[in-house]
Amino acid sequence: MMKQELSNFFIQKIETAKVQFERTIDCKHTEFDDLYPYMSEQPQFFWYKRYVAWQELLTVVKLAQELDLDWSQSFTEKQAKYVQSKVLDAKVLDYWYEEVNSEEESKK
Repeated sequence: MMKQELSNFFIQKIETAKVQFERTIDCKHTEFDDLYPYMSEQPQFFWYKRYVAWQELLTVVKLAQELDLDWSQSFTEKQAKYVQSKVLDAKVLDYWYEEVNSEEESKK
């Protein structure tokens, strides 16, 4: 029972971190903006905010892996590969939603 509770806890944390990261891709408000409201005028702030959210996501995933918990169920296959590669580059930002968008279009 304890492992299931731990798994649920980490899935919730991973999904929260994923939403935060996705909000940074979409240039939406995050908790990080509240910490540094004076920085929002700086163009580099958006990149910095993305890297912070990416690192948070990687940290939670790393902890889940160390506990042998399945973290990948919250991601598409391509997103999971990006997370496993650990490198946040333009490709991640450009194609993070690609598979999700194509799945939505095929349902129409």
